Amino acid sequence: MNKRYMKMLSGLAIGAVLGFGYYYYIGCASGTCAITSNPYISTAYGAMIGLVFVWPGKEKEAEGNNGEDIQTS
Repeated sequence: MNKRYMKMLSGLAIGAVLGFGYYYYIGCASGTCAITSNPYISTAYGAMIGLVFVWPGKEKEAEGNNGEDIQTS
């Protein structure tokens, strides 16, 4: 599997675990909180946030000299 996909999958998994942990330890027991009162929704939101953190961004365009200094004599 591609390294990029493994990074995205691990971010998704870590976010899901943290989302469920937030539901379990901090969540709302009364049912009035839309996200934290349901373990499935809390886990899904955590997974999405974890995916956002590892989503590949736009690559920088190559500079004319590839970042190297040009020395002139």
